[in-house]
Amino acid sequence: MTAPGPEPRPGPTTRPETRPEPKAEASPAGLLRIGEVAARAGVSSRTLRYYEELGLLVPAGHSAGGARRYREQDVARLLRIRELQSLLGFDLGEIGEILRADDQLADLRRQFHGGTDAGRRQDILAEATAINARLRSVVRAKQERLGAMMRDLEAKARRYRARAREIAEDADAPQRPRRDRVEGAGHAR
Repeated sequence: MTAPGPEPRPGPTTRPETRPEPKAEASPAGLLRIGEVAARAGVSSRTLRYYEELGLLVPAGHSAGGARRYREQDVARLLRIRELQSLLGFDLGEIGEILRADDQLADLRRQFHGGTDAGRRQDILAEATAINARLRSVVRAKQERLGAMMRDLEAKARRYRARAREIAEDADAPQRPRRDRVEGAGHAR
């Protein structure tokens, strides 16, 4: 029988004493963890924290340990942010402007349906109309930039097609000696 060797010291091949993994905190009913929300939107948890820094997305609350918790409405807002980025190509500044306008319109809607008098309803409609006009202006500006880009791409496509036709015509034409080659040929004695 061999005597046992010395105890291995922690190093690259052995693990030091491990602490038990913290138990996952139960999420209050209806609230989602940051990782769940990030996975649903196809972004990282860091992206959600960055959006929070910018004021684009605020968690519904935090757990006792400080972990962010989100509602379904927050997921919908996150998906709206992603749509505005990927589909419409807005930058985060433009998205912030759009989301603030969306929030203002939602607040006005609550006021409108909250039993206000006719005079206040008229004011609410005037405010909503002004906000809507600002949003249309933002979208129109984006459309104009996209339209200019499309016109540029179409012009390039026309030039490419014209050049391709020229090359095809040159390839189909009988090869005649070029004038500059013929003129120079007699002098090379």
